[in-house]
Amino acid sequence: MAGRPVSNNSIRPTLESVARMAEVSRQTVSNALNAPHLVRQDTLERVRSVIAQVGYRPHRGARALRTRRSQLLAVPVFPPVDPIGGVVLDTFLHALTTEAQRLDNRVLLFAAGDDGDEIRQYDELREDHNVDAFVLTGTHVGDARTAWLSERGAAFVTFGRPWGTVAHHGWVDVDGAAGTYEATSALIDRGHRRIAFLGWPAGSGVGDDRREGYLRACREASVATDGVQSAVLNELAAGRAAASELLDLAEPPTAFVCVADTLAIGLWTELTSRHLRPGQDVAVVGFDDTPTAAVIGLSSVAQPLQEAAAACLALLQQVLSQREPSPLPPDPVLLRPRLVLRDST
Repeated sequence: MAGRPVSNNSIRPTLESVARMAEVSRQTVSNALNAPHLVRQDTLERVRSVIAQVGYRPHRGARALRTRRSQLLAVPVFPPVDPIGGVVLDTFLHALTTEAQRLDNRVLLFAAGDDGDEIRQYDELREDHNVDAFVLTGTHVGDARTAWLSERGAAFVTFGRPWGTVAHHGWVDVDGAAGTYEATSALIDRGHRRIAFLGWPAGSGVGDDRREGYLRACREASVATDGVQSAVLNELAAGRAAASELLDLAEPPTAFVCVADTLAIGLWTELTSRHLRPGQDVAVVGFDDTPTAAVIGLSSVAQPLQEAAAACLALLQQVLSQREPSPLPPDPVLLRPRLVLRDST
């Protein structure tokens, strides 16, 4: 019995066939897949177009033997503590996973209760799972994780700055000060001169950065900030209580800039309980542009999470493509957020 003829469409495309179609060398295709920063942008786009057209996928087993890489990137996840703001990390992880798959990598998530628990798992992940690199989130002052990985020559990048220390690794972050500066300036442009700030206790790094943007905008416009700043935990109840104290002042604020949407929504609850209308009686701006903010009409500062994920992976590709560890880390990437204005302003 004669077998069916094999269609050309069933032949698996190879590195060589992609190179022929893209009119480049085999090495250029390999670089486009494994070290895209080495390839000119127009060439990279042409190679990627051919890869997408023919559906080329490298043979993972052969690649692992050739490159001694597993294509696995380990990323820690932590217990949920903020039902509103937690969506920010979820969005980043989804973007990171999607971009990693496009580059033929896979993200391995592992649970960690705290920094110490996370560090204890690093050796196991490197030895038993042969992960190529780590992407850390939630950087903070006194972060022991980055020092541990650096001392052992592990490949990693962080989504977050190395607060309070000299950077010895690649990092990507969002310019929180630029976001709160733009938010505060927008309120000043609307005529507000009594602008409060609901922030976190000093020392958080991220919170300090966001507070600085608010202070800078107020200084430049000669707007007083004494007596209208609060520092509380990132909880709805804490935001509401802080807002209540400020609203009870003899001269209450006419506008609020909040370090996170969670505090802004706590403030929102207090306003509505007093029959005050956000955006008409009191202006409110949050930070993170969560889905909750969009639903209720809260103005907020949006983080470019898709760009952050892509930048993290681009830095990792740069680190992993080096034959020998470099004494100098890759240049950091600081992304600018975007103010989203809604009815609350």
